[in-house]
Order: sequence, then C-alpha cells, then structure tokens
Amino acid sequence: MLPNEFLDIRNTVRNWGRWSDDDRLGTLNFLTDEVVAAAASEIRTGRRISLAVPLQTDGIQIGAVPGRVNPLRTMVAINAGLLPDADTFHSSDDVVVMGLQAGTHWDGLAHVSYDNVLYGGRPDRGVTEQGALELGIENVASLTGRGVLLDVARHFDTDIVELGHAITDVELDAVAQAQGVEIRTGDIVLLRTGLIQKYLDGDKETYGGWSGSPGPGLSAARWFHRNEVAAVATDTYIFECFPSELDGAMLGVHMLDIVDMGLTQGQNWNLEGLAADCAADGRYSFFLEASPQPFVGGCGSPVNPVAVK
Repeated sequence: MLPNEFLDIRNTVRNWGRWSDDDRLGTLNFLTDEVVAAAASEIRTGRRISLAVPLQTDGIQIGAVPGRVNPLRTMVAINAGLLPDADTFHSSDDVVVMGLQAGTHWDGLAHVSYDNVLYGGRPDRGVTEQGALELGIENVASLTGRGVLLDVARHFDTDIVELGHAITDVELDAVAQAQGVEIRTGDIVLLRTGLIQKYLDGDKETYGGWSGSPGPGLSAARWFHRNEVAAVATDTYIFECFPSELDGAMLGVHMLDIVDMGLTQGQNWNLEGLAADCAADGRYSFFLEASPQPFVGGCGSPVNPVAVK
C-alpha cells in the first residue's frame, strides 16, 4: 500500500487525459512551436556546451542496474575494400551494444510502471520482449527548447550536495530567485547537485551505486507540475534523492514524474562546464537541443545534449 502522502501528490500531478486519451508525449506537449521559437531568443553568443559524458567501455555502469551495460564497441571492418574493383576506396565500420540508459540519457515514458500501469493508465503489459508497444522513445521527434540550469550546489555553497538530500519545491524556488531566472511553461530544467564530479574524479562506487544520492524529493514533483516543466535532468545516476523519503514509495519521484505526470527525465548529465559558464555571465537560461535517438520501442535513449548560449 502506497503511503497517503504519496497518493496526495499523485492526485495533484496526474496528467492522464490532459492532452488526449492516447497521448504519448506527456509534458513534452508543452514544447509547442511557439515555445520553441521563443527559446531561440536565448542564443546570444553562439557558445555551445555539450552536457554528455563520453560513451566508453569503462563508463558509468558498475552493475547497480542489472543488464545496463556500458557501451561495447567493436570494429567489423578496418580499411576494407567495399567494391571488388575499388583500388582506392576503403572503409572502416564498427558496431555497438549498450544499455540505452548507460550514459547521458533520457528516461522514456515506458521506463517506469507501478500498480500495473504505465503513463496514461495503460496496462504495464504494454512493455514486452519487443519493447514498448505504444510509449516508445520514437514518439519524441524532437526535444528542443529553452533550458534552465538550477545550480543547487552553488546555491548551497558546496561542491556536492549532501548524499541523500531531497531537493524541495521551496529550495527550487529559492535557487531560481537567487539566480534571477524565471521558470516558464515548456522549460527544460537541469538540476546541478555536483555529484557527477565523483564520476569524473574516478569514484564510480559513490556515483553509480546505491549508497545515496541527492536529487529531487517528492515535493519537487509538485514544483515540476505547477511550473509546467517539459522535461527535467540531473547530474546524478539515480535522478532523485536516495534513500527515498517515504517507506513504501521507493523511487517515488520516478513514479510520480513518469507514470503520473508523463514527465521525461534525464540522468548522468555533465553540468559542470555549463555551470561555470552560467556563473561567469550570470545567465542561467539558454537554448537546448537534446533530442533522443528514435529507437522504436525504446524505454529510453542516449543523448548528447548541447546548450547554446
């Protein structure tokens, strides 16, 4: 039985039927043509900052999620002749096997279920050995718009937010106010805790395990809903705070965001360079291109997000 506190939030944020009974985009519906056109005005200098970690065999995954393997890339052709009569043209090709959520990625709307349902009230049998039958990541043709960085770590005057800290709705409002940034309908919000530094410094156990993580708490789900956020990403492995705030609602923010709200969420984003740039010019909004790869039936997708300032 889910705790009453969780159910109260669920009843507040649930978006089922908000756009249509067959909706497959959830809060990405906020990314209208008008919203994206307005986001283009955020580009002033043309500086481009990638927010992805490299895709490599020795990557983030250390076995915390069974089967979610780091990219295994293999050469299948090395300077090989492609045509029988080609004396000059040769090519090299490679293939890769990886977890779609192995590195910097988006969680799609088929990634999470609870109480035997997916987003929109669809039965969880909508995910089979063939993948997601309706809510595959291929439904997201583009994920582009106005990005906003909320630098929680800098606001707390710390390198890394304390493990297990639940970022609240009140704290998110305080960070936005301190940075002088307005949250608008359709924004793609990036939350910096600083935890990615553990991975970058080689401490994969702290970063990619279950020992604890800062991240959005349950009240943050109310904040995402109230501000009509299109998508949210963090610089952590788990996304939300861990351990969870409520007994009986492990990874409750995942459940509220993905199943109830239809909110696309991202993990393992490297926000360090962007944070330094935003602090230097005092501007925490930017144009963001972060479209997933169209894996049919995919429950998520790797992404190379690029912030353009």
